[in-house]
Amino acid sequence: MGLSFDSKWEAERWGQLKAMEKAGVVTQLERQIKFELKINDIKICNYIADFRYLLQQEDKSLILIVEDAKGIQTPEFKLKKKMMKAIHGIDIHLSYKNKR
Repeated sequence: MGLSFDSKWEAERWGQLKAMEKAGVVTQLERQIKFELKINDIKICNYIADFRYLLQQEDKSLILIVEDAKGIQTPEFKLKKKMMKAIHGIDIHLSYKNKR
């Protein structure tokens, strides 16, 4: 298949999400989703999420998750995270190795 990842953790997390998809807990799993960040019709930059998927809750309802597999949060990422919330109303879910 030849997928490439920015980090070992991102590759590992993809494997976890694929297993969750196989188990039926996650659906519509995608990776490397581009979001345009515009203010007043001026494009500032893009944010590329590592993963986007629907997660089934205990009550069987589905919630949309936009996830970033992180080692560290750079100043640039912190700004893009705030812009995603302000522009698109999306809270980015962060996943870390050994803690979720």
